[in-house]
Amino acid sequence: MQKPPPAPPTILGRGNAEGAKLVRRWFEELDATARAGGPSAYVFVMGSFAEVLRCFDLPLVLPEINSIQTAVRHVAHEYLNEAEDYGFSPDICGYVKADVAVQLRRGEHPMGRIPRPALAVLTNACNTYVKWAEIWERMHKTRVFTLDIPGTRAADRKSPPGSSSFENDRRYVEGQIRELIALCEEITGKKFDIDRLRRHLGWSNEMNEAWARILELNRGKPSVFNALTDGTIYLGVSNALRATEEGARYFRELAEELALKRAQGIGTVTEEKYRLIFVGVPCYPIFRRFNELFTEWGGSFVCSTYLWFASGGANRGFRFDLDRPIESLAEGSLLSVRDAMDSMFLNDRVTEEMIEEFGIDGVVYHPIKSCRTVSTGLADGRRALMERKDVATLFLESDMMDRRVVSEAQMKNRADAFFEGLAARRQREAAAAGG
Repeated sequence: MQKPPPAPPTILGRGNAEGAKLVRRWFEELDATARAGGPSAYVFVMGSFAEVLRCFDLPLVLPEINSIQTAVRHVAHEYLNEAEDYGFSPDICGYVKADVAVQLRRGEHPMGRIPRPALAVLTNACNTYVKWAEIWERMHKTRVFTLDIPGTRAADRKSPPGSSSFENDRRYVEGQIRELIALCEEITGKKFDIDRLRRHLGWSNEMNEAWARILELNRGKPSVFNALTDGTIYLGVSNALRATEEGARYFRELAEELALKRAQGIGTVTEEKYRLIFVGVPCYPIFRRFNELFTEWGGSFVCSTYLWFASGGANRGFRFDLDRPIESLAEGSLLSVRDAMDSMFLNDRVTEEMIEEFGIDGVVYHPIKSCRTVSTGLADGRRALMERKDVATLFLESDMMDRRVVSEAQMKNRADAFFEGLAARRQREAAAAGG
């Protein structure tokens, strides 16, 4: 009997599968570094300066991603308890406490061993970053470099590129980058190569361009990716593989896949009834189930502030000028970190823009116990948004790490009531249009 011809190859689903594989490989490389006793650089998602650090062959460790993995793999409580037994308060950031336990366990982690830091690089985008790095400084005598990135001074008063105020800020950041380069030379014993920096910036350019295109594709209906679940995979790759050829290729191919879904009208849910914005950090202890509370009603998260502030600035689509690499890196870092801070602290303005651009039906706010940086002001931001826009909102409180304060039943009740309200609103609008 003749065998049927093989099914034609498809690129649908490739992005999620390949993204998960790349993140696993990144952890495997960190495990190899740890077991060999090699150095690493600890960095954060809001301003990693990966382009500089890769010039010195320093493996990048992103503790925020490490902590997320303990939660999605349902072992975060073990790490949180160990850090609290060590003396950290239950109110401390869950990411920090999970990482403290990793350090106490000499790098033991569900995805492999995490190497010790020879250098920590951070920005002032999150106030917790500074205190977090001090922990590594005490534990490991780690060298710490903090870049002070000027933020928006007041709402609607950003200094645009080309203005004297922006240029002063840019020169200020540039001077700090040059100091970081000198420190990396001292720690690694390697000479800085400006042409190598250009290569890494070029790969970041490709990633940024593709990322901006991916966000743009979700403006159409139906949405071609879920900003909460799929978006978290994309964020992992964008940070772990930033400024690499492999990362740039991944995002080019991801944009190709999602463009195909757009052309064929393939969405993320069987029937997209409601288009939603997610504001805050996801509930990782019940990550998939949390998303199902919305998809079961035909809701799709088409965008989120999380994709803005946790993407390392890729969302802006900024292109570095390779003819003036250090100067341009300072400009791009200033724009991206400032944008990340605005996405957190001026979330009502960012969300209002998303409502107009993405055809939004509702906004879901998710303040969390252990991250005051993101959560403080969400209630006020929600109130301010509702004064300016006639949009349905939902306020769900839980945590990004600590399952002890996550009540699935309570959240389901509130989500069900939210969708019942959306359905009633739609019926009233239909009746008014028919009348």
